[in-house]
Amino acid sequence: MHVVIPGRYNGPPTSGNGGWVSGLVASHTPTTEDAPAVSVRLRLPPPLDRELTLDVGGEATPTTLRDGDAVVATATAAPAPDGPLPDPVTVDQARAAEAFAITAQEHPFPTCYGCGPDHPSGLHMRSGRLPGDSGAYAATWTPRDDSPPEVWAALDCPGGKAAGFPATVMVLGTMTARITTPPTLGEEHVVLSWSRGDDGRKRHAGSALFTAGGRLLARADQTWIAVERSGT
Repeated sequence: MHVVIPGRYNGPPTSGNGGWVSGLVASHTPTTEDAPAVSVRLRLPPPLDRELTLDVGGEATPTTLRDGDAVVATATAAPAPDGPLPDPVTVDQARAAEAFAITAQEHPFPTCYGCGPDHPSGLHMRSGRLPGDSGAYAATWTPRDDSPPEVWAALDCPGGKAAGFPATVMVLGTMTARITTPPTLGEEHVVLSWSRGDDGRKRHAGSALFTAGGRLLARADQTWIAVERSGT
């Protein structure tokens, strides 16, 4: 099949938002009872506003997004992210943390669809560090769309913040996520994120989507790749 990533779903100005594109590819990737999540690897910056080819995979073949002969992303079914989660926080606590979000002046990609303050219609995820020694970050999100690309985008940028963005400029390399229950449109939710450690140029993070009452709806693991500022 053919797909187009509309220009409004950008991360850096000339390529797609990693979470949104990963969610698009994931939504066409079959899962199983033993592998209910999807792991997406971004191999090239996703092109905007042009026709790409999406080949749906099977048990032995990955779902593949191509730009001509170039592979942009691949996806396979995967075990659900696990491990400990930060304790849920209230919407008010998350909103207070947003006071410590990065500003447009600090942001290398201020028009990013997921977290850019200057995107005219983006998600505006404003993750800020929670008080205390948990190291977790929190943001509020009121979804206007409950599709997988939107949920993956909401989980994406908060993980980058917890991994050290923008002190370290990074792009998304791999994201593994499972949506257990779609969010409720028009209601405030909370996204928590946390670091899962570093490995050379790789930064590992986790993120999770909760209802205002603290019920877990989705979670993700991410690997981010540090890049030189001059290359962005």
